[in-house]
Amino acid sequence: MRDLNDLNLYAAVVTNGGFSAAGRALNTPKSRISRRVAALEEQLGVRLVERTTRRFKITEIGQDVYRHARAALSEAEAIDDVVSRLKAEPQGLVRIGCPFGVDRVLGAVLPEFLKRHPKLRVQLVVTNRRVDIIDEGVDLAIRVREKLDSDADLQVRILGPTVAELVASADYVAANGLPETPEDLPRFATLSHTERPGLDRWSFEGANGQRVEVAHEPRMSANSWAMIRQAAIGGMGIALLPEYLSREPLESGQLVHVLPGWATPQGILHLVFTSRRGLLPGVRAMIDFTAQALHPRAAAWASMA
Repeated sequence: MRDLNDLNLYAAVVTNGGFSAAGRALNTPKSRISRRVAALEEQLGVRLVERTTRRFKITEIGQDVYRHARAALSEAEAIDDVVSRLKAEPQGLVRIGCPFGVDRVLGAVLPEFLKRHPKLRVQLVVTNRRVDIIDEGVDLAIRVREKLDSDADLQVRILGPTVAELVASADYVAANGLPETPEDLPRFATLSHTERPGLDRWSFEGANGQRVEVAHEPRMSANSWAMIRQAAIGGMGIALLPEYLSREPLESGQLVHVLPGWATPQGILHLVFTSRRGLLPGVRAMIDFTAQALHPRAAAWASMA
């Protein structure tokens, strides 16, 4: 195992073009640097530097050793960086791009997280449009896509697949019955998460992999998941809701499943952020927290963005 200190001294000699220059750059006696480089040459059994009173030249093998030494020193610095970031206290402002609906999940657990990190501040940018995290100064974006984002300069952390399900109130089902197939849905009152007027389209996938697209004209539509859920609970019709929004009313009996064998095609719930190296402690803590908060729900979440 090579001494990283010797490799660092040798790299300084090459970088600065000589022993004297390296000594000045490191504030280390030239004689000490020369002795350590000579010891490194002896350990390796090769000549790294050709040096006389008039000449200084790095040998061919010396150039190769220098490249590997820089790589080893860079990795050592990365280890120190990881440790220092883990020890540092999360603080400052972290901005998160968040689709409508997901903010409800984060909002339920965010207070406890902020109590653990009193110097941290969080700003949620809640929108269904695609947030450009670089141009808009966002540290972390939560996204659901059928395919992963392909931004070459961004890092992606996959949380899991997503799905949405049809639900209605027990009173609505008692009064109107249940559809037997997705094609029956246009005969029922539907509640849709859309801003567009007129017909809306829902795509479903069955247990055997069959796919169906249904065109229907909603009795009520809105770009608010909370309004759609409340309308379904109130007995206004059948809604296609993200699982995390329908879970509690299903457990309490306010809603019941409709066509349980059918669901929306799966998307991929994932986090997008800049390079893993150099992340501030607050951003890294927020990434880990968000992944933990969302991952338990990922297997049954709906595509919301």
